Amino acid sequence: MLTALEIATTVVVGLMVGVEFSVAFVVNPILDALPDDSRQRGRSHGGRMLGAVMPVWYIGSLVLVGVWAVAGWHRDGAGLVATAGALLILSVVMSLLLLVPINDRGKTWTAENRPADWKEQMNRWDRLHHIRVAVIIAAFALLVTALA
Repeated sequence: MLTALEIATTVVVGLMVGVEFSVAFVVNPILDALPDDSRQRGRSHGGRMLGAVMPVWYIGSLVLVGVWAVAGWHRDGAGLVATAGALLILSVVMSLLLLVPINDRGKTWTAENRPADWKEQMNRWDRLHHIRVAVIIAAFALLVTALA
């Protein structure tokens, strides 16, 4: 049963990493190449769509890692799993304190009501998101290593 939990957790976290990596290095660069109205509308829509899904994914991943860490504490790699959990906690804290406030503003913007500094706010979100992606990649790498 623990093996199934380990595999399921690694897959769930890995998929989350893939989505966030794609947002950072594929989706947002594509949107940023569009004209301002299209760029801003695409980012607003993405913020609404992913803003509804990702909190569940982050918390679900953290819960799965926590269960794995507790259930597998007697096994090799338990320290790696616990460290991965700590990194996922860091990613949730970063999200709540730094990224969500920007996203909550951005998902309501239209061409008519966006602030003059909307591009700077999106660039700040991107920089913070890149850091978060690095954190969750590290967590994923630790989980994969714990499986090996």
